[in-house]
Amino acid sequence: MTARNRVAFPLASAIALLASPLAAQDRAPMSAQDLVTMPRLGAPSVDPSGRMAVYSVTKTDPETYERSSTLYMRSLADMDAAPVALGLSGGDAKFGGDGWLYYLHDDQVWRTRIGPDGSVSETSQVTDLPRAVNGFQVARDGSRLAIWTDVARSCTELSCDDSAKAYEPGPGTGLLFEGDGGFIRHWDSWETPGTYSRVFVVPLEGGRQAGTARPVDGAIGAGGPSGDTPTAPFGGSEDVTFAPNGQGLYFTAREGGQTEPYSTNLDIWFSDFSGNAPTNLTDANEALDALPTPSPDGQYLAYVAMEQPTYEADRQVVMLRDLRTGVVTPLTKDFDRSFGSLAWTPDSRWIVATAQDVLDTPAFRIDPRTGEVVRLDLMAGNEAHIGNVVPLDGGGLVFTRDSIGAPAEMYLARGWDQATPLTDVAMSRMGNLTPVSVERFSFTGAGGDTVWGQITKPDGVAGQLPAILYVHGGPQGSFNDGWSSRWNPRVVASQGYAVISVDFHGSTGYGQAFTDAINRDWGGKPLEDLQKGLAAALQFDTQIDGSRACAMGASYGGYMMNWIAGQWPDRFDCLVQHDGLFDLRSFYFTTEELWFPRWDFGGGYLENPEAYEKWNPVNHVDEWQTPMLVITGMKDFRVPYTQGIASFTALQEKQIPSQLLVFPDENHWVLKPKNSLQWHNTVFAWLDRWLKPAE
Repeated sequence: MTARNRVAFPLASAIALLASPLAAQDRAPMSAQDLVTMPRLGAPSVDPSGRMAVYSVTKTDPETYERSSTLYMRSLADMDAAPVALGLSGGDAKFGGDGWLYYLHDDQVWRTRIGPDGSVSETSQVTDLPRAVNGFQVARDGSRLAIWTDVARSCTELSCDDSAKAYEPGPGTGLLFEGDGGFIRHWDSWETPGTYSRVFVVPLEGGRQAGTARPVDGAIGAGGPSGDTPTAPFGGSEDVTFAPNGQGLYFTAREGGQTEPYSTNLDIWFSDFSGNAPTNLTDANEALDALPTPSPDGQYLAYVAMEQPTYEADRQVVMLRDLRTGVVTPLTKDFDRSFGSLAWTPDSRWIVATAQDVLDTPAFRIDPRTGEVVRLDLMAGNEAHIGNVVPLDGGGLVFTRDSIGAPAEMYLARGWDQATPLTDVAMSRMGNLTPVSVERFSFTGAGGDTVWGQITKPDGVAGQLPAILYVHGGPQGSFNDGWSSRWNPRVVASQGYAVISVDFHGSTGYGQAFTDAINRDWGGKPLEDLQKGLAAALQFDTQIDGSRACAMGASYGGYMMNWIAGQWPDRFDCLVQHDGLFDLRSFYFTTEELWFPRWDFGGGYLENPEAYEKWNPVNHVDEWQTPMLVITGMKDFRVPYTQGIASFTALQEKQIPSQLLVFPDENHWVLKPKNSLQWHNTVFAWLDRWLKPAE
């Protein structure tokens, strides 16, 4: 068993750069209230000169729990300058190549000038469209906007009257779906057949709308896509980007209709604004193609591509398309990591990309000429989670970095060197809370493979600490070294626990073979890794009291709670199961993205029922004995809430101590501030009940 960077992270060294924290004895443990109301940093946008960055900060009122966002400007030329509140009401701010700052306000696009001192001038409304603008991109020369909004595919203009819905025939409130229509519901919303998020291009003159908005997907039936852009349910502005000369638009779309619930085939399209149907640049690949990112000189288009159709966790390889010749080169085919973001340096010399790598998400520099990949060393100690990278001239980078210990702050690196903090959005506030330590450990897991884990616990606390085994979802995911506003190990550890997370087989950041290893083996190698990982953590850190232990997880992690209840029933004092799969047969027939179970279980239930039943928790309820808290959201269409009801019924029938927490207004995640506070208070009370009984 080995450890890497086995050091405590009380955050003092980072905070000292910004503010002096309170003495340790004056600090309070982090509470659920602290987590829910912690300010949140938005993605930065840098002006064309590289002199300033604009970003949003979202704050939550500690009494009403209402959230509001404020835009700030931070000078990149003066490292001693303080951020300046811009006093603008709106969000999604981004600089155009013309130097203006564009942003959303009252569902339309506005723009303003930002002076080097943070002064705001010449503010004006850019668009006056008949529909709400959900997001936008601006051409480098300021000649066009690309906006997206929800509109029927049959409409060629935003003023089109598409209020009549064929799936609402009346006279009652019933919704009527055809059998060949594809999704009837997705993530947390019922579908409106024929209506999609679509991109329209708006011509501009003098910073104002100067003509009719035209769709980039072309006329219906003319050969363009009929699906969502940005892609549903999580796509954003990374799906839409202008060509550097402003004379075309790249966008990502997945075809809607009957095959959509079975397909991961996202494609990258190009529209030249001629009015003709756009061109599908990646039609030959039946798997995912995404993140279109043209080089500033217009010579190349970088993007990521998967190889396996219908597999959502396949490795994302950085591809390079020569826009003059059409030749496509898989730049990182020999580098066994999956890239999740792309950005070019202003001189088109390098691609800067991020990818998970053994608990961290660092930045990498990719040579587009050779495909050489170099991991950048931007932070002292662990890189943790780096994101929102904006390359500057001369090898500079603006980016955000968060960790288990602290939420995101903005940093500036010069000449590819280690970075300096630019913001103090939450750092000083974190400095007033009792610190935690985060330690990494590894052990020999299933099949003799090296498996990594982390231990998060209160720093400097004497005495034994009960153990909490955290199990991540996905299942192709990771509890890597990053901040979360939901499953946050720091806030749980601050209640007096040692939180142990294990990146079992199926986790990301360890190469594609390790991720693929969970396929058709949901309850096999992952459970073995969790069992061995818990034992390794107890050996690694003798302060952890293994005789007092609970386990908790959501989604696949919730499945694992149900699986542990039947396969490891005598190990834990309690379980917390959130949105967990209880009966894989009924799950298959009620979830929405059917490509997921079909890949993980080798086909649909009717084709391969043995694979589903082999790992089906409902088949082992007779072994259940561990007290369980069940949590579910009624708007969860990924793992329908009836899975939670079913597991709670099984607990009741067996007279096992149990609780059921149902959120009528939440989906697969708990997002609303008051609901998050209730979630944490309920979970903490459940853990305390079994691990800290009253004396």
